[in-house]
Amino acid sequence: METRLRHLFALQKVDLGLNELEEMKGDLPFTVKKLQESLDSKLHTKAELEHMVQQTIIARDATDVEILALKERIEKYKGQQFQVKTNKQYDALTREIELSQVRIIKLQAEMEAMEGKMTVARNDAEQLTPEITELETELGEKIVARIAKADYQMYERIRKAKDGRAVVPVKRNSCGGCFNRVPPQKILELRKNDTLMTCERCGRILVSDDIVENSAAAE
Repeated sequence: METRLRHLFALQKVDLGLNELEEMKGDLPFTVKKLQESLDSKLHTKAELEHMVQQTIIARDATDVEILALKERIEKYKGQQFQVKTNKQYDALTREIELSQVRIIKLQAEMEAMEGKMTVARNDAEQLTPEITELETELGEKIVARIAKADYQMYERIRKAKDGRAVVPVKRNSCGGCFNRVPPQKILELRKNDTLMTCERCGRILVSDDIVENSAAAE
């Protein structure tokens, strides 16, 4: 029964986020470990690419603001050229205009490079998505295959009825799903890990601290 509870708890973690699936010591086969490592690597790479896109967007927007400011400055200098009284003042304004135009050209080139960088990063992240989905599916199938059909059917029925959460730990003597208080006697029985117990209020499957802690220790 304890093994059944551990498998159900592992399956819940799969459905809540397969990137958080931990390897149960001495229990999951070598192929699952490799799948998990591959999934973690691709999730990490995708997160880095998405972060790069966000940082590039910030830099691009800042560059765009600077270009607009330079264009406004150029218009200001052009207006001042009609008001100056000496050639020296006129030439000074002309130089400022030319420097601003050169800076704009440089910034526009940088923006084009950033746009290209973002496009590549987005495409790479999008290409990883189906690979991640495939790995998540494989991992889910590995876990589901280890669960008794009746347990899985019960799990699916509760999960669909309870917003995706069918298996929850008991926290501070309360159900981790609906927070209804769990009677002390039921907690004592739960810690034996020898029967499937559900919350009297929400019907979710309850697991003991031992199941949760051993699951965390396996990370």
